[in-house]
Parts: sequence; C-alpha cells; structure tokens
Amino acid sequence: MNLKRGLVAASLAAVSLPAAASNIDNLKALSQSEFRALSEDLGAALSYKPLTPTAPLGITGFDLGLAVTATKIENSALLQKAGAGDHSTLPVPSLRLNKGLPLDIDVGVMVGAVPGTNIRLYGGELRYAIVSGGAALPAIGIRGSYTKLTGVDQLDFSTKGVDLSISKGFLMFTPYAGVGKVWAASTPKDIPPPGLSKESFSLNKVFVGFNLNFGLTNLAFEGDRTGKATSYGAKLGFRF
Repeated sequence: MNLKRGLVAASLAAVSLPAAASNIDNLKALSQSEFRALSEDLGAALSYKPLTPTAPLGITGFDLGLAVTATKIENSALLQKAGAGDHSTLPVPSLRLNKGLPLDIDVGVMVGAVPGTNIRLYGGELRYAIVSGGAALPAIGIRGSYTKLTGVDQLDFSTKGVDLSISKGFLMFTPYAGVGKVWAASTPKDIPPPGLSKESFSLNKVFVGFNLNFGLTNLAFEGDRTGKATSYGAKLGFRF
C-alpha cells in the first residue's frame, strides 16, 4: 500500500508543479546542430513507452492507469536555451488505456504533458501477439506506436516506433523486455531567417519492466533506453 500511495503522490506532485514561464518558445537561439541534439532528447522523452506486458488482454480485458515517465536529458542546457527552463530530467505524467481485441490484438492510447511547460503529448499503440503465451510458453508480440507533440507553436514533432517484446507471467508477477526502433520527425515553425531545417532520424530502443497484479489493482515499472537517454516509468491502475 505504501508503494501505491508513493506512486500516486509522485504523479500528483508532477502534475501540480508550478506553471512557470518554461515554454519551448525560443528555438531561434539554437544552431542547427543544437536543434538536432535537442530533438534527439525529445525523441527519447516523448516516444511511446509500453508500461505493459506483452501477453494479450483478450476480448474482455482492459488496462487503465495513471503513469509517470522521467527521462534524463542529455542536453539540458539546450532545453533551457530554447526557453523550456532548467530540466535535467523531463517528467511526463500521462493517462493510459489499453483494450484487448479479437485475434490476440491489443490497442492502446495515452495523453500526457510536461508540467510547467507548453509540451502536450498524445499517442497510441497497436500490438499483435505472435505467441499469446500460457503456462509453459512466454508471450511474444510486435508493436507499432505513434506519439505527437502539441502545444508548442514553434515545433511540429512526432515519433513512430516498432518493437518486439516478450513476457512471461509467474502468478501475480510478469517480467517483460523488448527491443525496437524509434523514428522521429522534428520540424521548426515560424523561425526567422536564417531559420532551422527539419531533422529526421532514428534511435535504437531497449526496455525492461515488470508488472504486478493484485486482483484489479495493477502496478507496472519500466526502464527504457532510447538513443543516448535513459527513462524510468511507473504506472498504477486497473487491469483484467
């Protein structure tokens, strides 16, 4: 119970951080190489984080939860230079819903934000269990994901991802892991001459996590390495 209370408190604290003037609104201060480095950090922080095991939920199953991910920014000085304040770590509280569909397919959606900034985020996933798993076999699945940045007038930013993951349940404990790739498109907008050019790039991704299920109550914890940045995430919710 203390663990669940701690996660809820951390989530509420992140959401309630003071909304100071820490918006990404000064991209013109960056050079092209600095814009690329900042975009790679955003790609790691804002790309889709699964926070769920691979095994399909089934037609009647769903997973609803409040999550927080935190990404260690490699170029925090550039984020500050772009106007978003001093963030060595970028927290992203989010609300998430996954629903099971026929044929071992799951669909998921999420909406989130970075407290105290103009960064808003939504995304989703579509996952197919190649092997649905069972008492003896692990579940193996492939996922396609997408995220889109909103709220930042000077930046059009989105990510697409694909990963292969595996999980195996042991009573209420289900560890999982996966590897994949993230493609990001970062396009500056309304930057005065000489301006900045669009950056498109890919980042390698690896992640590990575990899920704890206590009846309807569910806890998930995950570590993620996308590009050069490391993220940690936790989710509290309901899963059945």
